[in-house]
Amino acid sequence: MAERPYLDFERPLMELEKKISDMKDFSIGESIELDGEIVSLEKKLKRLRDDIYSGLTRWQIVQLARHPKRPYTLDYIKLITTDFVELHGDRNFADDRAMVGGFAAIDDMPVMVVGQQKGRNTKQKLARNFGMAHPEGYRKALRLFRLAEKFEVPILVLIDTPGAFPGIGAEERGQAEAIARNIRDMSRITVPIVIVIIGEGASGGALGIGVGDRVMMLEYAWYSVISPEACAAILWRDAAHAKEAAEALRPTSKDLVELNLIDKVISEPAGGAHTDPEEAARLVKAEIVKAINELKDMPVDQLLSERMAKYRVMGEFEER
Repeated sequence: MAERPYLDFERPLMELEKKISDMKDFSIGESIELDGEIVSLEKKLKRLRDDIYSGLTRWQIVQLARHPKRPYTLDYIKLITTDFVELHGDRNFADDRAMVGGFAAIDDMPVMVVGQQKGRNTKQKLARNFGMAHPEGYRKALRLFRLAEKFEVPILVLIDTPGAFPGIGAEERGQAEAIARNIRDMSRITVPIVIVIIGEGASGGALGIGVGDRVMMLEYAWYSVISPEACAAILWRDAAHAKEAAEALRPTSKDLVELNLIDKVISEPAGGAHTDPEEAARLVKAEIVKAINELKDMPVDQLLSERMAKYRVMGEFEER
């Protein structure tokens, strides 16, 4: 088994996990009973993990949301749904592989699932454009939303993007218009929309598929109008100030639930979703099913009215 990558703040965990692994191998190889010592080290590991993850800075949470082993959209689709049938193309220009979607079932309940997909290796990252969609990706997403509306199927959106693609071609084909149209039209879709930010939720790239009735975030995801690096490049003219920018942006799930910008924080397994993708998917699925069940029998007029009211009150605050 390949060693999983560690972030800088996880190094103490890496050292202790290696020590436990070495001790287990030595115990088996030399037929020496070391169960007591191993159990003691595993308890120490748990305490250390709890200490580290209970005190993460905002910048560390941003790093965790970008962990290379973190589950992506297609991983959650595989773990949460059955009978997934991927649909392709925007019926106008191309099929954007950074945006995936199609019909699926969750516990025999039909849904339309749409989300951004990153890549694991270099070839996949290039093919998926690092999870950054072009205009045709947002137009494909809107086509699938309307298809869900036609068949009266609830929509599940999984957000994980460093932003919409800012290239010249994307701008020439109407990136801003595509995102704006999605925001407008998603506010009018007549079926329930449940959104989960599973990793990165950056700027209009996230908001272009981010208008819904329930917006939830995984514990170690982030969601902001701009990435910390881009913010630092503007304010300090140096991306090296990303740590300070992250503190100012307040992009974490805890921040956003306090600001009333999301509805719920979904807990992750100890150490993050990448340490136990199956458990992370189980936790996400439970909240998705609960949200859809709360929304599916709501009259359309009430559904749309509450969705609009939800977004109208965002951004209100008082200065003291």
